[in-house]
Amino acid sequence: MVEFMNPQRPAALGFIFVTVLIDVIGFGVIIPVLPKLIQELTHGSLSDAAWYGGLLMFAYSFVQFISAPFVGGLSDRYGRRPVLLASLFGFTLDYLFLAFAPSIFWLFVGRVVSGIMGASFTTGYAYIADISPPEKRVQNFGILGAAFGLGFIIGPVIGGSLGQFGSRAPFLAAAVLTLVNWLFGFFVLPESLTKENRRKFEWKKANPIGSLINLKRYPMIIGLVVAFFLINTAAHAVQGTWNYYTMEKFQWNEVMVGYSLGVVGLIYAVTQGGLIRIVLPVLGQNRSIYLGLALNTLGYALFALATQSWMMFVFLIPYCLGGIAMPPLQGIMSSQVPPREQGELQGALTSLMSVTAIIGPILMTGLFSYFTAKETPVYSPEAPLWMGTILTAASLWISVGSLRKHHS
Repeated sequence: MVEFMNPQRPAALGFIFVTVLIDVIGFGVIIPVLPKLIQELTHGSLSDAAWYGGLLMFAYSFVQFISAPFVGGLSDRYGRRPVLLASLFGFTLDYLFLAFAPSIFWLFVGRVVSGIMGASFTTGYAYIADISPPEKRVQNFGILGAAFGLGFIIGPVIGGSLGQFGSRAPFLAAAVLTLVNWLFGFFVLPESLTKENRRKFEWKKANPIGSLINLKRYPMIIGLVVAFFLINTAAHAVQGTWNYYTMEKFQWNEVMVGYSLGVVGLIYAVTQGGLIRIVLPVLGQNRSIYLGLALNTLGYALFALATQSWMMFVFLIPYCLGGIAMPPLQGIMSSQVPPREQGELQGALTSLMSVTAIIGPILMTGLFSYFTAKETPVYSPEAPLWMGTILTAASLWISVGSLRKHHS
């Protein structure tokens, strides 16, 4: 019999919430100042910095794509706790590399180290799956999303404010936060995977391509996996170019970027931590996915059409409310997989996200860089956002078809 939430560990969900929260704060701190740091190291334009920023994300994601199934398999064999602690240590090293980098090369070194060891989100979702009964899994995935949103309220605001003291200060702050997170996990975080639910480590399942191929064993989720792929590729239209886009089109500084991302985090936290609990019982999982993706698509289009700074803040509302789609989408996929394979599933999904993070930043920052360069035939910093609109609309169409087919 599978044991979910152990009564001896009622605070397990709170522990993983705080762990992910501190992790995201550390990540969010660096976003507002990254363009400035890249420009300082390369002596290039904002358009050039966007391209380098895309390459840095590519380096991180490519390495994570190779390592994520391996890490997921290790967490299924040895437990979530040691893998989570190792990943947090890797992030600490990454931020130190970024803080003291004398050249752009060392930024890439830091990103590679982080990509190898950065599996906190993968392991976090597997942890939630371990401790949650099936009927609570979607809501608890939403709690993890709320931690992500809350971290993005705090992190970018701190980063934008610290950026006034130099482009390196936020990276040092991120390193300290992640080290605190590691200490918190070491002394407080319990293991979630019981010994009877562990499985042998298999090298063939650590193959990143193999982990994706293994998804075909669950035919019901293939369409949703494709939608998941498109959603996460589209997300880089905002994740990869928001700071560059707003600096280029509206002349925002680091503080303004930080505040805007703080608003993103606030709306996202409300959506994942509260709204999802209201919407899901009323609409159900399928319609929640449809509504979320429709709002997400609208958000991308409105960002592209914005002509004033204040519009970007207003248009964040439909974009962030679109976040109601992801917890039920992941919940449906998770429900099709046995407990002992949750780590493998989350590793495969992380590999898929890494593929989108390989493709997405290059695609989106490439579009931004091309359409904002001095020699461009058509000036259009909005190009990545229109691409995001198209991809998210396609994911909505595929999700509707896949879920209706399964229901019938």
